[in-house]
Amino acid sequence: MKLPIQNFERRNLVRLLRKKAKENNSNIWRRVAELLEKPKRDRVAVNLSRINRYTVKDDVVVVPGKTLSAGVLNHPVTVAAFSSSRKAKEKIERAGGKCLKIEELLNQNPKGSNIKIIA
Repeated sequence: MKLPIQNFERRNLVRLLRKKAKENNSNIWRRVAELLEKPKRDRVAVNLSRINRYTVKDDVVVVPGKTLSAGVLNHPVTVAAFSSSRKAKEKIERAGGKCLKIEELLNQNPKGSNIKIIA
């Protein structure tokens, strides 16, 4: 039995992701919704060092959790996350990348093509 999601913003995002996944036959948004449904203790927190390690220049990445600032980012990437620390946003922008909310990326790329999930 699934427990109810307490955070209204997160609950609405999960509903939106599931709706768009069904409309566009996109498994990536379905998977992101599943990861966001997890309890807080099981959700991901991704450091910039991991993003730097698993991406190349101009990649688009979705983080179904929080982006943290530990590490260095050497190349520009677009990072969409549920939340990001202030320092992580600064480092991403300093590297020439963009920091977005997941909803913004969903509106830009409803099919979810060429997106990596880092969890």
